Amino acid sequence: MVQQEFKVLFDTYFDSVRGFLFYRCGDDELSSDIAQEVFLRIWEKQLMPEKNKEKALLYKIANDLFISHYRRKVTEMNYTQSLVIDETEAGSHQELEYAELSETYNRALSEMAEGYRVAFLMSRVEELKYSEIAERLGISVKAVEKRMTNALSFLRDKLALYATK
Repeated sequence: MVQQEFKVLFDTYFDSVRGFLFYRCGDDELSSDIAQEVFLRIWEKQLMPEKNKEKALLYKIANDLFISHYRRKVTEMNYTQSLVIDETEAGSHQELEYAELSETYNRALSEMAEGYRVAFLMSRVEELKYSEIAERLGISVKAVEKRMTNALSFLRDKLALYATK
C-alpha cells in the first residue's frame, strides 16, 4: 500500500470507524484506540481494500478488534473476581508487621549519624541526585556516595536485627 493511498483511506474513514466503535462501547477513548489499531493493522499487513469495499473491511476489522477487547476484559474481570482474599487475617497481620518495621526504620534513622541521615533523606525522600545533594551540602559527589553507602549499610544492619527477632 502506498503511503498516499493509506493517508486518503485514513482521512476518509477514521471518524466513521471511530463513530461505529463509539456506538458499540460508549467510550470515546476506547473507540479512538481501537480505531487507531484498525488502521495500524491495515498498514502493517499492507492491505489494500478493493474499491467500494474499504468501509466494509474497516468495519469488519473494527468489530473483530472490539470483540477481542471485550473478551479480554470479561476474562480479566472473571479472574479478578475469582480471587478471594481473606483480608481480615492477612491484613491485620501485615499491618502489624508493617507497623513494627516502620518503627524499627524510624528508630534506625534517629540513631543514624546526622550527615548520613541528611544525605539519605535527600536522596530517598526528596529524590535528589547525588550531584544535587553535593551542591546543597557543599561537599563532593564522592562524599555523598560515601555517606549513602554508610547510611544504607547502617540501615541494612539495623533492619537485619529486626528480621532475626
